[in-house]
Amino acid sequence: MKKIAIINQRYGMEVVGGSEYYARLIAEHLTDKFEVEILTTKALDYITWKNYYKEDVEQINGVTVRRFATKKERDMKKFARISVELNRKGKYRTEEDEFKWVDEQGPYSLDLIDYIREHKDDYDLFVFVTYLYYSTCMGIREVFDKSVLIPTAHDEPYIYYSVYRDVFKKCKGIVFLTDEEKAFVQRLFRNSGIDNTVTAVGIDLPEVQKDSEEDFLKKYGNYIIYVGRIDIGKGCDFLFKYFLEYKKRNDNDLKLLLMGKEVTKVPDHPDIVNLGFVSEEDKFAGIVNARALILPSQFESLSISVLEALQVETPVIVNGKCEVLKGHCRKSNAGLYYEDYFEFEGCLNYMLENEEIRKEMGVLGKKYVDSYFRWDIVTNNLANLFNRVIESNESETPLKTDGEA
Repeated sequence: MKKIAIINQRYGMEVVGGSEYYARLIAEHLTDKFEVEILTTKALDYITWKNYYKEDVEQINGVTVRRFATKKERDMKKFARISVELNRKGKYRTEEDEFKWVDEQGPYSLDLIDYIREHKDDYDLFVFVTYLYYSTCMGIREVFDKSVLIPTAHDEPYIYYSVYRDVFKKCKGIVFLTDEEKAFVQRLFRNSGIDNTVTAVGIDLPEVQKDSEEDFLKKYGNYIIYVGRIDIGKGCDFLFKYFLEYKKRNDNDLKLLLMGKEVTKVPDHPDIVNLGFVSEEDKFAGIVNARALILPSQFESLSISVLEALQVETPVIVNGKCEVLKGHCRKSNAGLYYEDYFEFEGCLNYMLENEEIRKEMGVLGKKYVDSYFRWDIVTNNLANLFNRVIESNESETPLKTDGEA
């Protein structure tokens, strides 16, 4: 069985984050096809990268996880200042400026990079999840010839930094989560010659008790739901602004229910309810009874929460400035999208006033997820690409002749 390493900046059952959750899902579902190890840091908090985990090696759901300490915590004020300066320089920024930014971005773990370099021959393939962080930007440079990149990319200022050019152009394989991501990356980096596949995740649903669903309906009544990190980076500032304006202009009982870690302050309003962290069962009970799941983020490469909502026949409302999210809506016919407040208001009221159509959208959403987001399809696509890259790398290795050591 071939041995692969999956590299991600954080990893663990306690870790909340899109690419981190994705990395854990694919690791656990690939164990029957590969010997899988995780290479990651000891950080739990993505703001500071402070070391949290004590063990160097542990087993999580049948996967070996190797953790490496971060050498410094991130100073967010310093990082923000450097980011502003770098963006202000524009085309005049140097590669040295950008590498300094990557160091400050973190998680800065020299031990992780050293391990990748020193143990290159112990693995048949290195799979880097998310292009942005130090662990990928610096780690992949040690193993370009046996690497697959899962970039989780979207159109943001940092992807135009020159330090990422080699990351996207010298890897041996790329996994795109959506057609929209593939089109964007190949247009930007002109790397269509790199072997690739478009595949995402399978959606696993927990057993949700009927009384749990009824409790949500009884307690919160008429609501839309947001699931994920409550953060400006996810568009939550505009979500709050728009929803508060909506409540001023519309005399109804609609609530905004939130599930996730509060990074941006949640407004104090009787119709905005933050439940914080909840169990998987409660999460799905909340999604099932929502009028719609809303995702205001402009920068998404997939969105598992959107797919989870569609799987349980709850339609979605998303930011139309995100091509990936808009693509889900168009391909499934199970969601609406907005680009300004008045479109936001229109989407909410359409869901409230057209119950039969809303239910039809839910059915179409489940059909979409069942067609494209099944684990048998996903793991086969991943395994086929991984094996092609491994075989290609092996075929390029010169055979030893008689007399060679």
